[in-house]
Amino acid sequence: MSVRHLYVHLPFCAHRCGYCDFVTAVGRHDQHGAYVDALLGELELERDVLAPRIETVFLGGGTPTFTEPRALERLLGALPDADEVTVEANPETVTLELAALLSRNRVNRVSLGAQSFQAPLLAVLERHARPEDVRRSVHVLRDAGFDNISLDLVYGIPGQSPADLDADLAEALALAPEHLSCYELEAKPGTRFTHAHGAELERQADSMETYFERVVETLTAAGYRWYETANFCRLEERDLRARHNLGYWLGRDYLGIGVGAVSTIDGLRRRNTPRLAGYNAALAESRRPDRDLEPLDEGVRRAERLLLGLRLDEPLQTAGLDAALDRDALERLERLGLAQRAGVNGQETLVLTKRGRFLGGGVTADLLA
Repeated sequence: MSVRHLYVHLPFCAHRCGYCDFVTAVGRHDQHGAYVDALLGELELERDVLAPRIETVFLGGGTPTFTEPRALERLLGALPDADEVTVEANPETVTLELAALLSRNRVNRVSLGAQSFQAPLLAVLERHARPEDVRRSVHVLRDAGFDNISLDLVYGIPGQSPADLDADLAEALALAPEHLSCYELEAKPGTRFTHAHGAELERQADSMETYFERVVETLTAAGYRWYETANFCRLEERDLRARHNLGYWLGRDYLGIGVGAVSTIDGLRRRNTPRLAGYNAALAESRRPDRDLEPLDEGVRRAERLLLGLRLDEPLQTAGLDAALDRDALERLERLGLAQRAGVNGQETLVLTKRGRFLGGGVTADLLA
C-alpha cells in the first residue's frame, strides 16, 4: 500500500484525430456505463497497492469529458480522494453542466487540449474545436471556480509559420492559464497523419529547435517557470507544476487502470490489453485483464531515472546512478556548457544548462553509459 499516483484511462472520443496513437474508441455511447463498471472493478482488484491517502488522480484518454455524464459522475464519485485530481478535456465538450459536474466531484485541475488558436491549423490536426471554443471553455471553467487550468499547445504543425506560433502563444497567455504544455508535433508510425504529412514534417525538422526556443523565451518572459522540457507553470506561492506527471519524471510508482493503461509498481511495468471488448469481458468476470509484463532490472531503472530526471529544471542527485552515467561524456558536456555538476550537502547533483535543455534528448543520450 505505497503507490500514491493513480491514472484512469477513458478511451472514448467523438472522433479520432489523424495524429493520435493512443488507445481510443470512437462513439460507443452504449458502452460507457459498462466500461465504468469495468474500471471500478479493476480499481477494487488493485486497491491494495494504493496508499491510504494518494497524492494524484489523472483521468486521461481519449477524451474523458466525452464520456456519458452519468457514467463520468459515477466514476469520479467512486475514485479515492487525492490532493490533485486532473481531468483532460477537449474545449468543445466543456459546458456549464460539465464544469459543475467536475467541480462537485472533487476535480481541482483541468487540462484543456487547445493545440492551436488558428482555425486552418486546427483543421490540419482534424480537431473539432474552434478557436472561440478554447476561449469559451476557459471562461466557463473560471466561472465554475477552477483556479488551476492547463492548456496544451502543439507546434510544428504543417503550414504553421513563426507568426502563427507567436499568435498561439499570445492567445494562450491572454487567458492566463496556471500551466502550459507545449509539444512538438510528432509523426507517429502508422497514423493517418504520418501518411499525409510525414515528408513535410521531416523537411521542417531543422526549424523545430528555433520554434522550441521561441516557446521557451516567450513563456519565461511572461513569468512562467520552464520546469520540465515541454511544461511551464505560473510563478506563484503555490506549486503549480503538474504533480501527477511530476511523479513520472521523478521515477515514482504509479497505478494505471483502464484499457491500454500502464502501471509501474515494484520494478514491474505492465500494460493492460488495448482491446476494449477483452478488457470489459475480463472485469465482468471479476478477473484482471490480460497484461503485458515487463520486469525492469536495475540498469533500466537507473537509465530511466537519469533520462526523466534531467528533463526537470531541478538538480538530479547522482547517488546510485553511476552505473548509468558516462563520466567521460559528462566531463565533455560540462566543457561544452551543456551540463553542470554541483555538491549539495555532500551529495553530487547534475542538471542541464539552458543550452543543454534546448538540445534535450541528444544530451541525455550522450550521458548514458
